[in-house]
Amino acid sequence: MTGETARAALLINVADLLRRPASRKSVRLTVPSDGFTVVDSTVPAGAPIDVDLELESLTDGVVVTGQVSAPWEAVCRRCLGPAHGRLDVTVRELYQPEPLSEEAFAIDGEVLDLEPLVREAVLLELPLAPLCRSDCAGLCPECGVDRNEVDCGHRPDTGDPRWAALDGLRDGLDPN
Repeated sequence: MTGETARAALLINVADLLRRPASRKSVRLTVPSDGFTVVDSTVPAGAPIDVDLELESLTDGVVVTGQVSAPWEAVCRRCLGPAHGRLDVTVRELYQPEPLSEEAFAIDGEVLDLEPLVREAVLLELPLAPLCRSDCAGLCPECGVDRNEVDCGHRPDTGDPRWAALDGLRDGLDPN
């Protein structure tokens, strides 16, 4: 997140929740990203990250469930063109004053910091092998043309040279 304003927006006072188990609180906000990158996929700096969460208090902490959404940009792994999309991550995490496991987040006094949850959710969902579209044809290995735009006429060789001898035997068999 960028700036102290975004950081402050992700600090949620949960004093009322901690005093009353089974109570709920909704959190809906949009904060700017400070730019997340995994391999070649990026959530650009300043891009809006939408946070829509429900906080529910337990006797030993607070369960945070909801959705984190953000736009992403990348280079297509097949055609090297621009690729982009939107991450919609469902989250369910436990916050505890004294975390009992490594998977739980800590509550600092009466304040719950959502920044680590948002950062983790976005980083884990960024595509490792982004595509501009699911049916991207990629680049021709012979001439290098983008097969999404032009049919160069080259076809991929589907035969495996290790099976060439058996292919020859099969072709020589009488089909009747």
